Amino acid sequence: MTTEVSPSQTPLWYTLQTDKSVELLGSDRQTGLSSEEAVQRQQQYGLNELEETGGRSSWEILLDQFKNIMLIMLIAVAIISGVLEVIDLRSGNAPSDGIPFKDTIAILSIVILNGILGYVQESRAEKALAALKNLASPRVRVLRDGRISEIDAKDLVPGDVMLVEAGVQISADGRLLEAANLQVREAALTGEAHAVVKQASAELPQDASLGDRLNMVFQGTEVVNGRGNVLVTATGMRTELGKIATLLQGVESEPTPLQQRMDQLSKVLVSGALALVAIVVVGGVLARGFGQLREFLEVSLSMAVAVVPEGLPAVITVTLALGTQRMVRRHALIRKLPAVETLGSVTTICSDKTGTLTQNKMVVQSVHPLASSLEVTGEGYIPEGQFFHPGETSPVTAPDRADLQALLLACVLCNDAALQKEKGDWAIIGDPTEGALLVVGGKANLLKEPLNNQLPRVNEYPFSSERKRMSVVVKDATGEMHRQFPALLSQDAPMVMFCKGSPELVLERCYQVMIDDRVEDLTEAQRQQILEQNNQLAGRGLRVLGFAAKPLTQMPPDDEDKAEQGMIWLGLVDMLDAPRPEVRDAVARCRTAGIRPVMITGDHQLTARAIAEDLGIAYPGDEVLTGRELERMDKAELEQAVDRVGIYARVAPEHKLRIVQALQNRGKIAAMTGDGVNDAPALKQADIGIAMGITGTDVSKEASDMVLLDDNFATIVSAVEEGRVVYTNIRRFIKYILGSNIGEVLTIAASPLLVSGGVPLTPLQILWMNLVTDGLPALALAVEPAEPNVMRRPPHDPKESIFARGLGMYMVRIGIVLAIIAISLMVWAYNYSQGNGDPQRWKTMVFTTLCLAQMGHALAIRSNSRLTIELNPFTNPFLLLAVGLTSALQLLLIYVPPLRDFFGTHYLTPFELLVCIGFSSLMFVWVELEKLFFRLYFKNREEKVRSQ
Repeated sequence: MTTEVSPSQTPLWYTLQTDKSVELLGSDRQTGLSSEEAVQRQQQYGLNELEETGGRSSWEILLDQFKNIMLIMLIAVAIISGVLEVIDLRSGNAPSDGIPFKDTIAILSIVILNGILGYVQESRAEKALAALKNLASPRVRVLRDGRISEIDAKDLVPGDVMLVEAGVQISADGRLLEAANLQVREAALTGEAHAVVKQASAELPQDASLGDRLNMVFQGTEVVNGRGNVLVTATGMRTELGKIATLLQGVESEPTPLQQRMDQLSKVLVSGALALVAIVVVGGVLARGFGQLREFLEVSLSMAVAVVPEGLPAVITVTLALGTQRMVRRHALIRKLPAVETLGSVTTICSDKTGTLTQNKMVVQSVHPLASSLEVTGEGYIPEGQFFHPGETSPVTAPDRADLQALLLACVLCNDAALQKEKGDWAIIGDPTEGALLVVGGKANLLKEPLNNQLPRVNEYPFSSERKRMSVVVKDATGEMHRQFPALLSQDAPMVMFCKGSPELVLERCYQVMIDDRVEDLTEAQRQQILEQNNQLAGRGLRVLGFAAKPLTQMPPDDEDKAEQGMIWLGLVDMLDAPRPEVRDAVARCRTAGIRPVMITGDHQLTARAIAEDLGIAYPGDEVLTGRELERMDKAELEQAVDRVGIYARVAPEHKLRIVQALQNRGKIAAMTGDGVNDAPALKQADIGIAMGITGTDVSKEASDMVLLDDNFATIVSAVEEGRVVYTNIRRFIKYILGSNIGEVLTIAASPLLVSGGVPLTPLQILWMNLVTDGLPALALAVEPAEPNVMRRPPHDPKESIFARGLGMYMVRIGIVLAIIAISLMVWAYNYSQGNGDPQRWKTMVFTTLCLAQMGHALAIRSNSRLTIELNPFTNPFLLLAVGLTSALQLLLIYVPPLRDFFGTHYLTPFELLVCIGFSSLMFVWVELEKLFFRLYFKNREEKVRSQ
């Protein structure tokens, strides 16, 4: 088979009949393409992917690194430093070390290095995002080799026959071959929000606009109702979406709330630095005149550099990136960076039941024609098992019971799933509930493929969340099936409609019932018996479906409500989707962490209650709110209800939007799960929209902040824990970095008042501390494992300041302590060095003491409450490595002559080095004593409260 249409040809497919389109593309509407032909066409047409356009170029990414206000300030410091050296050179004052413009070159080098590191980080981030996008690559159902297969959307080729249904985002352009109540939202292309009703047989003129091409579907649009078979006519950049892709401009990533706070912090720090420069220079000139302007400029430049935490933006970015990577390893794919922070503040998790709280492997437990009930054996999707009367050991031969046979026939034919054996294992393609119905039919030797040939589908009314049922019309194609099913088919009525759905809704449309091989009028007592049986089954946590049939002499009307009247009740089928075993522990962790789990399901309220109580989401006697009750509530009533209701049953997807809005109006931070098209509004509205990676539709994934790669509730809880750890670590290294900076500034500011001989730290040395001495331990603190109480405390307010909960006071307090230690050392070292060799060694001693004190601070700050001796040092080996490496590098600056000359340090004797180590260790001791003090303080306060 070879294609007759080359990639360069673009026939007006919407003007052609379906058979002509199939012929031109060399395909077959019944079998699709062969695997070999598909491979050949992929080589000819390429992958079905849109080329990335509108993103930033490499040069733009690089230039953006130098727009950071703190780097701009460093550039200004470098320029001023260079100007001062030019003045010195013109005055005949050569540098003492013989290296001109050392500070300027070093500062500009660090600025360039910072820019390059940022460029590498962003480039890797973009590649990582592309890789994560591939993880969530959509799957499509196609006909290949005469069988239904699931393939990656990128592997579609022209000529493929693609199967689409409600909830699917269409992956290629195509000509409709069949359409059953197919409605597609084409806002991505036309801008029109309403769904378009598609018709496979429509004949259209050549000038039909894109929105009027009713027999075509297009890549990127959404199926909101019905199903259809599509002949793929264009893929990749040849689709209508591909034609406009090159016109799209790249959209910059939304900054996270934390990034916005950091940007504001940067502006405050830079403003503060400029204010300090002005105060020092202006105040010094007014006090001492212009004769000491040079000294004032040097002091102010050093203070300006000390104020700014140059390494902080890079550490923030790396921390968020590491957080997303850890979440991926725990099966949570973060689509939007703000989710990393917001997850740590979630107060309510609203979860679907099926597949998220349960295993999503439905297995029919029993079937219930009105005359009697039968239990079913077997496991999984293997169509092998037997039927037993309750309490009996002899199996029932299924075909000998006409009502049971009719009920199982409805299970198989009123069904859109497929049961296939692949590589020795039975698998379901489609909805697990429908798959379970195919399996129970297979146990009675009623298989879908042969039945479809004998009783082909001629019409259908698809399932929707509003109707909560679906119906199909089948026809006796051979004229012989009425002999096997005389109660449903006859020569006068060769068609039958089967209906399945919510038992209450199906039952209210039935006026007769099938008992054994007879059809009788349905009495009110029988109706109550069926409803009571349904409630008992649902109360045991079983999912229950009702089935009905209606013999037809002619095709029913298009109005589904009229067509589904006057049916014959066939019976109930119940199935079990067992809870995931790990969810119970996850729910318990939620409650311990101050997070309220809420179940939202379309299932019966008794089923929902049974599962919720089993998992610990609800307790006996807790209120259950149904969709009908929710409909009757106004906004204020619902807002009052959401604080107490933990189970919502029989709800439609649009109800989720009202629930999440009500929670947010009550000040809750809500996470909401969803997998369907209609879940998208609620996912977008929620603070964290969570889509299902396995069962979720493409539309729900696009609307979400996070995708569960395993559809597991426990993964949500793990992601919340990671979010809390990320935010805790960010606060930890911020107080480490800024506390150190405050100490540096105070030390520099005090030096002209206490000693003579200039400032103890040059701009180059301060940059070394801010980028290396601060930066390496800060990066190590970013991977500090979770503290034991991270999931034993309530969530923090996401709107709180970064300095909330005492962090700001801690930084000021530690900065003052560090300054006192450094100033004390400075005064002693200055007096000591004046009479012992090199009189400038006091500056190196101050420099070394500040650096080593920060190492002690880094070791002590790992925990806010536990002493360092109580921590396992090897739970964060990166911190030990960072402290050891940074300390070694600091010693190299003192004892390696070329580095000593470049950084302007002086040789220290062993005694002087020991003095520096002694003074710097006081920082570690202070932080440990602080923790011990606060521990005793809070312990005594708790004891007083208890005694009262």
